[in-house]
Amino acid sequence: MGRIVNRFSSDIKTIDTNIPEEWNDLFTCISIVGGTLFAIAYSTPEFLFLVPVLALCFIWIQNYFIKSSSSLKRLLSVSKSPLFQHFSETLAGVSTIRATKGLKDRFIQQNDARSDTIINRYNAYNLDARWLEIRVEVLGAFTVFIASYLSVLSAARLDTSLIGLTLSYALAAVRVASYLVRTVSEVQNILVSVERVDEYSQLPIEAPVETVSWLPPNWPAEGRIVFKDYSARYRDGLDLIVKDISFTVEPAQSVGIVGRTGAGKSSLTLALFRIIEAADSYWARASDPSYAHDHPLTALYSGTHGNGGSIEIDGVDISTIGLRDLRQRLAIIPQDPTLFAGTVRDNLDPFKELSDKDLWEALDRAHLKAHISSLAGGLSFEVTQNGENFSVGQRSLICLARALLRKTKILVLDEATAAVDVETDDLIQKTIREEFKDRTVLTIAHRIKTVMSSDKILVLEKGRVQEYESPKDLLKDKSSLFYKLAEQAGELDKQ
Repeated sequence: MGRIVNRFSSDIKTIDTNIPEEWNDLFTCISIVGGTLFAIAYSTPEFLFLVPVLALCFIWIQNYFIKSSSSLKRLLSVSKSPLFQHFSETLAGVSTIRATKGLKDRFIQQNDARSDTIINRYNAYNLDARWLEIRVEVLGAFTVFIASYLSVLSAARLDTSLIGLTLSYALAAVRVASYLVRTVSEVQNILVSVERVDEYSQLPIEAPVETVSWLPPNWPAEGRIVFKDYSARYRDGLDLIVKDISFTVEPAQSVGIVGRTGAGKSSLTLALFRIIEAADSYWARASDPSYAHDHPLTALYSGTHGNGGSIEIDGVDISTIGLRDLRQRLAIIPQDPTLFAGTVRDNLDPFKELSDKDLWEALDRAHLKAHISSLAGGLSFEVTQNGENFSVGQRSLICLARALLRKTKILVLDEATAAVDVETDDLIQKTIREEFKDRTVLTIAHRIKTVMSSDKILVLEKGRVQEYESPKDLLKDKSSLFYKLAEQAGELDKQ
């Protein structure tokens, strides 16, 4: 995160502000130096013979300087990312840092260490610039000496005022030439920012946003989900996180997805929304830039999937659907409910498509109408960044209201009640049972209790499907993995 913030703040600022200024200074210096050399050459033509020698000296010094200064500039830019990352982590966990003994001193030490790294590299960069300045000034003084010496030799044929003009121009040329060399060097150094931003522009891109092939306007109309031998990994070259998964979710069916930590439960959600792609599919292989370059987008819709399988919703392979078209037709209540800075209305209806009546109705069905009504402004109440002026449970209920407004046929709950109290959990489960009974619901469960009323239970273990039956049938089999999970959670005594 720190690297991204650095490149989209410091580097972009350099490109937008510093580069135009430095280029303007560069052309100004070139014009002044050119005019000055012309004036000196006019009065003392002998000086022209020394111009190539002096130019080579200036260029040699500059090139010698650039080798170190570019590396130092790059190191300076890189060292800012850990500090930005540290700032983000500190702000996000400031309450925990203050409450935990010894953690405050540790974060202060880390901040000091990262700051010292930046300061040390900045000082090294400045010392490098002083090295350049000393040598340019010495070479400039030598240039003035040569111009003065030639003027004295030509005193018999030159007017006194012309000699004075030559010397004054020579003195000015020294200052401008020194600034010119520094400007040329600075232009090359700040191009490091262009190089760093260009690196991000070369990163592999996601799949197309919009659907190329025809898609029914009411898709998905039923909400039938089919996983066919589906496998996926987080990045090309890593191990598979889900392996040869095959199961079918019928329309309006509720399926609870359970398993131990790392079993691949949340990975199914990422796969359904195409945050990750099927293994060896075009877009999975395109995470390697060399592959994306050598294999243009020609076989995306060819129907081939390598050995990564596929996911179909109402008979449509989701790999042939644009990301925006796919994600807009699914609803999710995530484990960490997200709210954005703005009003409650903006968070419920960001595209201003619904009336306030619809919003209040959704809040009522999500059991949050009374609380929002008590706030100053109601729907116009300002939500702070990340919704910090709402509790985790209230944020989950707002996300639930948002899902109700979407009216999609598929709802995914990614451990949505893992961080909320039991009362809020009961409210969410009650609303889901009442309001989503005609929709397909996938519930990734942290508490076994939340999926006991599901039509079917999908049990994952090490990225594979171990069991897929109704809760009643699985609990009858004492050797089943779901039975053991329910026993550990103390749910058997409640049956």
